[in-house]
Amino acid sequence: MATTFSAGIPLISGLKSATKILTNDYYAHGLITVSAHTATGIPLYQALRESGRFPNMMTQMIMIGEESGSLDTMLHRVAMIYEEDVDNIVDNLGKIIEPLLILVLGLLIGGLVVAMYLPIFNLMSVLG
Repeated sequence: MATTFSAGIPLISGLKSATKILTNDYYAHGLITVSAHTATGIPLYQALRESGRFPNMMTQMIMIGEESGSLDTMLHRVAMIYEEDVDNIVDNLGKIIEPLLILVLGLLIGGLVVAMYLPIFNLMSVLG
């Protein structure tokens, strides 16, 4: 939406194109209702708040952007904030999974080594 709005495309058209791009049905349905409410003259932030599907921080930032006349800048900031959140979550998930992968690989390799040397030790006890 930030890109379409900053390119000069009307808000309603930007909402409709954003709805077509979304793969999450929950938010797509929410944007359809937001688009319908905005087309009737309700401000974007109020339509987002009434849908109940979007975070409060996002609606507040959009409200500030609409009131100050810099909606495209606020939409870009909202996108950057949520993109950074997703990046942090992915990084933290990688940090959590890494020790588990090391443990699983260690157990697999240790099991293979034991399975390989156990017959040799049994043979030595039979011969010795």
